[in-house]
Amino acid sequence: MQSSDKLVNGKYYHIYTHGVGGRNLFKEAENYEYFLHQYDKYISPVADTFAWALMPNHVHFLVRVKASDEIPVRVPNPDRDGVYLKISSPEMQFSKLFNGYAQAFNKRQTMEGSLFRRRFKRKQVDNIHYLKQLILYIHNNPVHHGFCSHPLEYPWTSYLTCVSLKPTKLNRDEVIGWFNDLGEFKSKHGEEIDWGDLELWLGYI
Repeated sequence: MQSSDKLVNGKYYHIYTHGVGGRNLFKEAENYEYFLHQYDKYISPVADTFAWALMPNHVHFLVRVKASDEIPVRVPNPDRDGVYLKISSPEMQFSKLFNGYAQAFNKRQTMEGSLFRRRFKRKQVDNIHYLKQLILYIHNNPVHHGFCSHPLEYPWTSYLTCVSLKPTKLNRDEVIGWFNDLGEFKSKHGEEIDWGDLELWLGYI
């Protein structure tokens, strides 16, 4: 898997970042909800999303950066009627997301200082097997960190969206298709994971 500064149009990426110094990024449900609102606002115009997880001190996303002709020049601002947002490069849109959320979080918590690590990480994904393993890794992150025993029990990942029938912007059908059907998707997520081997194989240790 490759890692570089520029997000290339049409390519899949694992995007992830942590709170600086282990600092928590979320303290209450409203923080998670606001982050997801901001994610839709800044990232949906430039990338399709296939999986995500919001952990207390780090976040994960599996996205496909849209082709250049799929990315609009501007979009309506969902927070202000009649106002449009200018769309920048995909990597700049992620920076806007993280910086904007950090400012709002610090204001709400009456805190100061950096919230996210200076540079978010990105790994290009170029094969279907890696995509599937990465989805299992992302959805099972709360299990790995001791927040639950199954992804179904944790509210802040895309697992619940994948097993739901509710309308969503998540590319759910494609994700389920990678696992052949919903039954196999659920089955794979219920299997025990050797985290040392998986993280080594994915290239994170």
